[in-house]
Amino acid sequence: MNILGTIVRFVVSALVLMFVGFLVPGFGHLSFGSAIVAAVVIALLGWAMEALFGRRISPYGRGLVGFISGAVVLYVAQLFVPAMHVTILGALLASLVIGIIDLFIPTEMRGRTPT
Repeated sequence: MNILGTIVRFVVSALVLMFVGFLVPGFGHLSFGSAIVAAVVIALLGWAMEALFGRRISPYGRGLVGFISGAVVLYVAQLFVPAMHVTILGALLASLVIGIIDLFIPTEMRGRTPT
């Protein structure tokens, strides 16, 4: 992935987080700057979770485990992003909404086999 692709990916992630903030109760509204920071933190937490526990438990995994780990990543991210406020129910609902949005927004990682 090139640098422009990475930037576009974080901008799209930030826009999704802003949309989720308006849609999901218990998930605070984010400004664009805070959403960019949150997208970076969420990506780093997801990477760390995948490095520690493997791809099956990462937020990119499918099914119930991926859903729960995505909610955990969202909930923990608020500890690192001062403008982000998420309840447990908000993290669960946001994980569900982000999973649904992810079905319609193609990513480069989908279709790759883990190495």
